Amino acid sequence: MAKNNTYKQPDSPTPSRNNEPRPVRNQPKPAAEAPREPRRAEPKTTKAPKAPRRPLKLPSLRGAFSFLRDRRFQLFLGFFFLLASIYLTIAFVSFLFTGHADQSVVESVSSTPVKEAGQESGNWLGLIGAMLAQALIYKGFGVAAFAVIPVVFFLGYKIVFRRADVSISYVLALCLFVMVWLSVLMGYLVLTLEAPDADPILAHNLDFLSGGVGYEAALWLDSLIGWGTVLLLAFLLISFVVFFFNVTTLNLRRSADEDDDLAPAPTSNEKDLYEHAGLGVNHNANPTVSLDQEEEDDAMGMTVRRVGPVAQPSRSQPVVSKPSLSEDEPSDQLPVTNNGSVANNQVANNIAASASVPLTVASAASAPLSAAATMAAAGAVASTGPSFSIEAPAADPEPVAPVASRIPTPLSLADLADSNAPAPVASVLREVPTPALEIETTTDELDPSAGADMAAIAEDDDSEAMPTVNYDPTLDLPRYQYPTLELLNDYGAAKAQVSKEELEANKDRIVETLGHYGINIASIKATIGPTVTLYEIVPDAGVRISKIKSLEDDIALSLAALGIRIIAPIPGKGTIGIEVPNTKKEMVSIRSVFNTDKFVNTEMDLPIAFGRTITNEVFVADLAKMPHLLMAGATGQGKSVGLNVILASLLYKRHPSQLKFVLVDPKKVELSIFNKIERHFLAKLPDTEEAIITDTKKVVNTLNSLCMEMDRRYDLLKDAGCRNLKEYNRKFVERRLNPKKGHRFMPFIVLVIDELADLMMTAGKEVETPIARLAQLARAIGIHLIVATQRPSVNVITGIIKANFPCRISFKVTSKIDSRTILDTGGADQLVGQGDMLFSAGSDLIRVQCAFIDTPEVDRLCDFVGGQQGYPEAYALPEVAGEDGGNSSSEDFDAADRDSMFEEAARVIVTHQQGSTSLLQRRLKLGYNRAGRLIDQLEHAGIVGPFEGSKAREVLIPDEYSLEQLLNSLPKS
Repeated sequence: MAKNNTYKQPDSPTPSRNNEPRPVRNQPKPAAEAPREPRRAEPKTTKAPKAPRRPLKLPSLRGAFSFLRDRRFQLFLGFFFLLASIYLTIAFVSFLFTGHADQSVVESVSSTPVKEAGQESGNWLGLIGAMLAQALIYKGFGVAAFAVIPVVFFLGYKIVFRRADVSISYVLALCLFVMVWLSVLMGYLVLTLEAPDADPILAHNLDFLSGGVGYEAALWLDSLIGWGTVLLLAFLLISFVVFFFNVTTLNLRRSADEDDDLAPAPTSNEKDLYEHAGLGVNHNANPTVSLDQEEEDDAMGMTVRRVGPVAQPSRSQPVVSKPSLSEDEPSDQLPVTNNGSVANNQVANNIAASASVPLTVASAASAPLSAAATMAAAGAVASTGPSFSIEAPAADPEPVAPVASRIPTPLSLADLADSNAPAPVASVLREVPTPALEIETTTDELDPSAGADMAAIAEDDDSEAMPTVNYDPTLDLPRYQYPTLELLNDYGAAKAQVSKEELEANKDRIVETLGHYGINIASIKATIGPTVTLYEIVPDAGVRISKIKSLEDDIALSLAALGIRIIAPIPGKGTIGIEVPNTKKEMVSIRSVFNTDKFVNTEMDLPIAFGRTITNEVFVADLAKMPHLLMAGATGQGKSVGLNVILASLLYKRHPSQLKFVLVDPKKVELSIFNKIERHFLAKLPDTEEAIITDTKKVVNTLNSLCMEMDRRYDLLKDAGCRNLKEYNRKFVERRLNPKKGHRFMPFIVLVIDELADLMMTAGKEVETPIARLAQLARAIGIHLIVATQRPSVNVITGIIKANFPCRISFKVTSKIDSRTILDTGGADQLVGQGDMLFSAGSDLIRVQCAFIDTPEVDRLCDFVGGQQGYPEAYALPEVAGEDGGNSSSEDFDAADRDSMFEEAARVIVTHQQGSTSLLQRRLKLGYNRAGRLIDQLEHAGIVGPFEGSKAREVLIPDEYSLEQLLNSLPKS
């Protein structure tokens, strides 16, 4: 009886279509015992075909073609195509001059020795070149055969250099159409030259223009439709251009009167510009679309965007229970139910019961097992002990919409408006259908009786006139293409690494350990995650939670596993959770996370896909709602990979005009790979060579510059009457803010600091103060901070910084003190490492397996973005006054205010090569105040360097001769 209930984890978490009708076969539960005998025979029939696998010799076939994957063979093939394109070019050009002379030589090859024929050939590449040109030009497509050369060249270029920006299908389609169309056109031209009244010699000399194929096709069309062949060719050309280049509108010039009459019309098409992704033509230039047409498109459902929230209620799955399974029935015959929508990531998998406990199954998002399901399972198998249910991981369905398209996605109004507020463009634009006509038809002359005040008001109105077409910031880089999933490694479908035996063994040990201390368990439910498995325990009535929590070390000892974490109780559930690490961990690839409906169709402003939770769901958070993020963890636990995942998520979802990064990397090697996207996504101080800040001295200036940018943005928000960045940008897009008054479209700015401990050690308060100020005030104006450190101690993560970072991420740390420092609670010291992290947002604590993105993937992503057209330079931050470090201004130390002992003090400093105030006090017998003023004057004159704390100032003049030259060049008092 112990072997009757077996469980086998499916090879792929994605349910196959063959399993969909199986729940119908097992639907009548009262007769569940009767169909067991025929089902026992099914595995025998299914196992019989598995024996004859020996005749299949697929490995040998694969080995025969394995040379195709050899890079050396690929390079050989690629260079062959490149040289072949050069060979064809020379042969074709030579045919234009020697083609008629070589025609007789090529036709007589069969009767003439090859050596003699080659000597008679006039082609520059000999007999082979003459034969190729004769076949492709004279007998083929004429001069249009030159279109074969780009196809061969780009094919070799693609193979050799592996460039993703070269599309062979694009070049092939374009060249084939040009070759066929031009050949037929030339054939019709040659055919018209063969008219009785035309010169026959001219037609014979030009017959190579069309080739045999083009001439025969033109002759056939001329016999059918006559001169209509020209109309047919024109129609084919127009059709190809429209479909191939995705032409949707025609920009036709009109007179000034017609433009005035149609002035309000462009407003009706604005919704199409902002809500339809993937249109290659700017619809602002089309003034012919009416409001009725837009309303008709909306009625057809062409602009529905909110997919994610609609699919959320369907995540709950019905509980499916199964009493028992026959001994011989294979585990892959288990029925699978999936009642969710496309965005539902959980699939209910029916699993058999174990030896001593009834086994029931529920989806990861379902409620606890009902009493009826438990009774049915208990009645089917007579057993004692707690009920045990398992939640198997399920794969995410493929998203309906692709992540990226060949044409950039415009910024939608849903990204600029609040989620609860409707997009206001349509209503605002429809309220002003006619005033534009009245304003334009009025005369420019004022009433003679009007005064000077009325004239000034009229001038202000003319200067503040705004266009009626909405502003689109993405048109700054209209050809920008979003990154595609092909840039990321595809590791295939993830396979569950937890076996049924491991689940049963852990369950038995947990029950046994708790039983030793007199704690009885009512039920256990196991949820399989990528790194850990969560066992939800329902204790009997009267059991104290603190008693179970105190047994954490005993359970870890019995399971012989590290990182046992007890959640007592689980928030929102009446259960106690025990997280046990899996023996074999499952890697969560970044491509599998990005290729989900939850990330593709997100409505967040700054979406970040961290990875997968313990229930195997994709975890996506909005940085704009956090609004700042604090990361910590020991060395080598995944912080740098986590930062790369955050940056990659934002690069995949935002346009360069909407987002800018300020990257601070004291390690100098972690974020240097993002230098390639400087002109697209990075911001820096003016006159700065490196966009990524690695010098600690420049970090303070950058932070102060961000504080100045914050103050400027708040001034703009105050003038515009807005409370946050989304409202301000929405008004600016609607042309309700005048750029002449200083208003501009403001992108999000994300400050990333890779190692805070090094900055706090070298700069201290100079860094802490601007970070705290930005964290307190910068949320509303779109400046967000991501700070990471490997030393989460109180002298690094101070109370001021910690209080302003409500969202925190902790990877594995070494002690409980560090865990409490970063999360205000324990648990981070019991993680298993390698991307295993805890995400804290307020009172919620979520365990997430961070996605993995390799360095070559980040390199390809940055190459793809950096290889496109960008801005002339990086986004300029405000320049900080006194950036050179001097604390004195030029007017403080002019020649008249210079001390009488200035030159003598300078000679003392240069002689001793020590710039200290105490030296001047001793040598010149001065007081401290006067010696300090002399040091300040020497610094202004360039003799000593800036203040360096307790150390003496650096002397910038090497010898007395250089000092005398400097003193002579200074202005005299």
